[in-house]
Amino acid sequence: MGKTQRRMVKRLNFLFVCIIMAPMLLCGCSLFHEGHRAKSTFTEANVFFSQGDYEASLTKYQQIIEKYPTVADRVLFEMGIIYSYAGNAQDYQKSLECFQQLINDHPESGYRKDSEMMIFNINNVIGKDQTIAMQQVQIEALRQEVQSKGGELITLQRKLEALEQELKSKENEINFLKKEVFVLQNGPANKILIEKKDRRLTLSAKGKVLKTYQIALGGNPIGPKERQGDNKTPEGTYVIDSRNRDSRYYLSLHISYPNEKDKKRAKQLGVAPGGDIMIHGIKDGFSWVGDLHTEVDWTKGCIAVTDEEIEEIDRLVPNGTTVEIRP
Repeated sequence: MGKTQRRMVKRLNFLFVCIIMAPMLLCGCSLFHEGHRAKSTFTEANVFFSQGDYEASLTKYQQIIEKYPTVADRVLFEMGIIYSYAGNAQDYQKSLECFQQLINDHPESGYRKDSEMMIFNINNVIGKDQTIAMQQVQIEALRQEVQSKGGELITLQRKLEALEQELKSKENEINFLKKEVFVLQNGPANKILIEKKDRRLTLSAKGKVLKTYQIALGGNPIGPKERQGDNKTPEGTYVIDSRNRDSRYYLSLHISYPNEKDKKRAKQLGVAPGGDIMIHGIKDGFSWVGDLHTEVDWTKGCIAVTDEEIEEIDRLVPNGTTVEIRP
C-alpha cells in the first residue's frame, strides 16, 4: 500500500471515529452495553471475593458468562485470578484453563496480554514447586544415608546444607513471584502519571509500574488549564480526593484541581480557574465504543478511559493517591 493509500485509510478511520463519537458528545443515554447491565453482578462477585467466599464469587461469575456472553473475557480473567489467589485453596490447573480459554476464545481481548503473563508466572510457580518437592525427597534420602554411613557424615552434612540453602533461595523466589502476581491485580497504586503528549496514564506502586492505559483528553489539549470552559486538561501535581460511582460517565475519580498555583494564575488573568476535573469512563450508553474513543480528544478537560479500565483503576487507586500530569 502506497503512502497516499495509507493516508486515505487513516483519514477514513479518523472520520469513522468522529462519526461514532459525535452521538456520545451530543446525546444522552440511548444505548446500553451488556457490561453495564452486568455491573451489579460483578459488584456482588467482588463483595463475595473480599469476604473470602470464593466459591460464591465464582458462582456469580459463572452466572455472568451465561447471561452476558460478551463480557466472558473479563469474567474468565477474574475467575483465573480467584483460582490462583493465595487466600483461596489454590487450583492452578483451573486458573490456567481460564486464562487459556480467554486467549483461545477472545484473541482480541484487552485481557489477553495480562492472561499470557499470568500463565507464564503460574507455570513458573508450578515448576519451582516441583523442584522443591524433588529437592525435599533428595534431602530426606541424604538424611537416611547420613544415619547409615557414619564415616561419610561430614561430607553428606555439607551437601545437605547446600541443598537446604538452595531450597530456601527457591522458596524466596516463589514467594516473590506470588507477591508480584498479587500486586499486579490488587495494588494499591500510590501514584498516577498522566503524560498528555503520549495520551498515556500509568499506575505505579513503590516505583514499579502496575498498569498503563491509553487515554483521551480535553478537546483543547495543548498547554495547562487556565480558566473555566477552555476544554484543557490541567498540568501539575494533584491528588485523588473523591470518587463518584453514579457518574454520567460510568464512574469517575475526582482530581484536586485547581491547586494553589492554578488559582494564582487564574487570579492574575482575572478569570475563574474552573474545576470538576476527573478520570472517568465512557458517557453512559456509549461503552460499546471501547478503545476507539482514544482516537479523538473529546472531554471537557478530563482524562477518559474505557468503562472496564476505570473499574480497574477505581479498584487499584485509593483516595489520596498522587496524580502527576505532564505536558
